[in-house]
Amino acid sequence: MSKGRRYSNEPKLNMKKVFAVLIFIAVVIMFVVIIKKLVTKEETNTGKLSALNYFTVYTNNKWGVIDSLGKITIDAKYDEMVLVPDKTKDVFICTYDVDYTNNTYKTKVLNSKGNEIFTDYDIVQPVYNKDKNNNLWYEKDVLKVQKDGKYGLINYSGKEILKCEYDNIETLLGIENSLLITKNEKVGLCNNNGEIIIQPEYKQILSIGEDYKNGYIVVNEENKYGVIDFNKKTILKPQYDEIKNIADSGKYVVKVENDLKIINKDEEVLLEKGFEDITSINGNNIIIKNKGKYGVIDINGENKIEAKYDKLEYANEEYYIAKNGNLYGIIKSNGETGLDFNYNSIIYRKEAGFFEAEKQDEMVTSIYNQDLELKLSGIINEVNETKGYIRIRENSQYNYYNFKFELKDAKDFLTTNTIFLNKKDGKYGFVDKDGNVVVDYIYDDATQQNLYGYASVKKDGKWGSIDANGNVVSDFKYTLENNLKIDFIGKWHLSEDLNANYYTDN
Repeated sequence: MSKGRRYSNEPKLNMKKVFAVLIFIAVVIMFVVIIKKLVTKEETNTGKLSALNYFTVYTNNKWGVIDSLGKITIDAKYDEMVLVPDKTKDVFICTYDVDYTNNTYKTKVLNSKGNEIFTDYDIVQPVYNKDKNNNLWYEKDVLKVQKDGKYGLINYSGKEILKCEYDNIETLLGIENSLLITKNEKVGLCNNNGEIIIQPEYKQILSIGEDYKNGYIVVNEENKYGVIDFNKKTILKPQYDEIKNIADSGKYVVKVENDLKIINKDEEVLLEKGFEDITSINGNNIIIKNKGKYGVIDINGENKIEAKYDKLEYANEEYYIAKNGNLYGIIKSNGETGLDFNYNSIIYRKEAGFFEAEKQDEMVTSIYNQDLELKLSGIINEVNETKGYIRIRENSQYNYYNFKFELKDAKDFLTTNTIFLNKKDGKYGFVDKDGNVVVDYIYDDATQQNLYGYASVKKDGKWGSIDANGNVVSDFKYTLENNLKIDFIGKWHLSEDLNANYYTDN
């Protein structure tokens, strides 16, 4: 009973105040939700990635790092270029104390907070690679490290994936996921996960084709050639005088003494006559060279295309790109001419399925479909095989086509954009997805909004940039006459050297 009396004597709740507090809390929650939605909407409308990207920046003769919002991440205070091996990762390699006389230097790795990471190693480097056109790239999620004079590998999380016990590590040029490892003057190979594919016991390792899945040519101390595939299996024992860098499933071009032969993985001879040299195998068709001229025979040695061309390149099962004198054309697989020899260059877009042909005295590119029908003619600005579009300048107008050569709106492909380039009365402006004018037609030239929400605009002969809302971000002070690509992130513009891939305000 006493419990009951104490309870009855306690102060009662003021329900009006309770309701007021609850209403206040509800309003606060609603306000927070609305603000969050607005912020989310603003971030979406900028066209920026949900996660920040990072880029090297050069200003006032110093190097640093910016993010995809254009903000400084690492202060520009380094004399040597700060390397960003992967723009999606906050891993930045800074080089300092460089002694050019003795060729020595030090490195440290910083994250986006400016904290030093991977401190267990004396030197940390990206793993460089480049293709046949000297286009540079860094291998994915792998860094080369040095400790006590020996090299190993770590990933971008700092995990050691290959111990520091090798004299050198370098890429097999042009081939992804293939790293040459040297130990005691012998060469082996590992992948980007640090898995040993070929033990370091060879004199040399070469590529087959342009894909690591084709396997590798190995050369032993007796200068004999063999083949090991990317699953570590020996396909051909090292017993040949040469194996050519030609890729085709299960077929290899080998030399025994002075004789070239095509063999299979069981070392059976498939073809050994009818050619002086072989440059390509595509299924049962083989590009051969005789007396300085190129043609095609099949695996049975029968002539398909007479050896009379100065260059021959496989495009697809039906066509070859041929060179006759200084001009290019297209030859059908039966030897007939598909496209006359009127062009200074022809390339085949395999993923898109069309040909691009150019004449030296014309400033346009002609696009032919698989039936060699002329579909488009203009200045190609971009071929995006991921999103499936061609951006081409026709009669001073940028147009978008899909790979069926159907004219489309930019918004059909640029789904993250908030504003879209448009032209009227010889001037450029920007509209929204509904066609409403966001930026007046006042610019002499312009680019579409990039992935980070910025568009480049030109006025009175100078370039600047605008943001996702059309507001000017960078003043118009850059001529950029030598830039192959015009691109801005905030106030920073892309450098002339696309391989260097840095931004600057110079």
